[in-house]
Amino acid sequence: MDINFNKNEDHNKLKLSDLKRRLAKVKLGGGKKRIEKHHAKGKMTARERIDYLLDDGAQSIEIGAFAGEDMYEEHGGCPSGGVVVKVGYVKGKQCVVVANDATVKAGAWFPITGKKNLRAQEISIENNLPIIYLVDSAGVYLPMQDEIFPDKEHFGRIFRNNAVMSSMGITQIAAVMGSCVAGGAYLPIMSDEALIVDKTGSIFLAGSYLVKAAIGESIDNETLGGATTHSEISGVTDYKAKDDKDALNKIKNIVDKIGDFDKAGYNRVEAKKPAEIPEDIYGILPASRSDQYDMLEIIKRLVDDSEFEQYKEGYGKTILTGYARIDGWAVGIVANQRKVVKTKKGEMQFGGVIYSDSADKATRFIANCNQKKIPLVFLQDVTGFMVGSKSEHGGIIKDGAKMVNAVSNSVVPKFTIVIGNSYGAGNYAMCGKAYDPRLIVAWPSAELAVMSGNSAAKVLMQIEKASLEKSGKPVDAEKEKELFDQIKQRYDDQISPYYAAARLWTDGIIDPLDTRKWISMGIEAANHAPIEKKFNMGVLQV
Repeated sequence: MDINFNKNEDHNKLKLSDLKRRLAKVKLGGGKKRIEKHHAKGKMTARERIDYLLDDGAQSIEIGAFAGEDMYEEHGGCPSGGVVVKVGYVKGKQCVVVANDATVKAGAWFPITGKKNLRAQEISIENNLPIIYLVDSAGVYLPMQDEIFPDKEHFGRIFRNNAVMSSMGITQIAAVMGSCVAGGAYLPIMSDEALIVDKTGSIFLAGSYLVKAAIGESIDNETLGGATTHSEISGVTDYKAKDDKDALNKIKNIVDKIGDFDKAGYNRVEAKKPAEIPEDIYGILPASRSDQYDMLEIIKRLVDDSEFEQYKEGYGKTILTGYARIDGWAVGIVANQRKVVKTKKGEMQFGGVIYSDSADKATRFIANCNQKKIPLVFLQDVTGFMVGSKSEHGGIIKDGAKMVNAVSNSVVPKFTIVIGNSYGAGNYAMCGKAYDPRLIVAWPSAELAVMSGNSAAKVLMQIEKASLEKSGKPVDAEKEKELFDQIKQRYDDQISPYYAAARLWTDGIIDPLDTRKWISMGIEAANHAPIEKKFNMGVLQV
């Protein structure tokens, strides 16, 4: 191994250590003291409930672990958006599980909480997966109600989805394991089956204090909306559980009886591990986002037996396209080549840039995968489309539009891994969040923005400098450097993968070695939802 490999390895493993440290902090939710108070009430935490519910030893993936990161500090923070979402297995059946974290503001809904719940439902809808809600929430976080209550993608959309999902035949099971107040009371009752835990679970549109204030009636919360009331008097709930574990055991028994799904029919054979050493990824991936490397070497460490059958290998070389298998599943891979390449005409093309020929190649390959019913995997490390007179005269906008069109209208499931850069229109063409990937995750090395921090800072600094000089405040070299550093720092914070993950622009930040698991579980989920539309690119200049 050369010295650069060792430096890269050290750099990327430090980033991985930082990821693990951040995850460990997030998993504490509202903190150790609040967890202790939760346990004192005889309740399990959200993560403990999910761990108990999911099959022992089976794989799972967590969606949105960093949701809300550094977003609500003035309100005391909102780790993981106050809700834990995992895709895993209950009695061998793949399910989505959503659990309110009552150690975070009593499980109250922040704006990001609503967005994360909607993302969980979206995954369930797209993949026809059963969804299980473990409810323990005080309802909308009132100081921010204007950002969570009235709009189309706000709190009310959850209940609308409950109704639509039920009509689609998607199983929804809800367990009321704590508070379930006001509008939030509709979520479990709009599910197909509802359980409630005795003494700790409660459901009501208005609690005892509000009832007293509104109509003058004096009543305690347990009598108003506890387990006995709703299981034996109102008939609102279907099952009464003596404690958290009893409720979770009942859910396991219900899921165990669900019939099998229709399958989409994606091709799978016996899985093989990569022939190349996957851990080498840490040394291959450069420490600097501007450095070149061979993406083919990354692909070899992600795919079964390191076999990758390239499509149009000698054409459009700044994008790699080809067929492979990941954990036995057939996939079509579209990846940005990050090394400088030479065309047959002797011209040099920059790695990570999409040229007309590479866009054309990717478009044709995406169409082929749709025809063959092969899921698509996008490996992003892209700085954007090629600019300049030669590219413009050659029709780069038209070729780029073709690629975006193919990605937009693709009917096979798409999965996006942001490995490095994800800048500008390159993010769009390589299936960014706006293009409906079934799952989109980032490695700790990822950067998402309109352009790099360095480029953006130069542009913004020139604007700021011109503004100051126009107002009679000359900018010397020292002041110019100070301005540049301030702007770059602010911009660099925004291109961090954690900034993106906090806002659910990605589903998470993962160890590169977990990439195969995410893609495999994602395709398995997608296989539960047969394709109902045909691939059609519509009106397009060919």
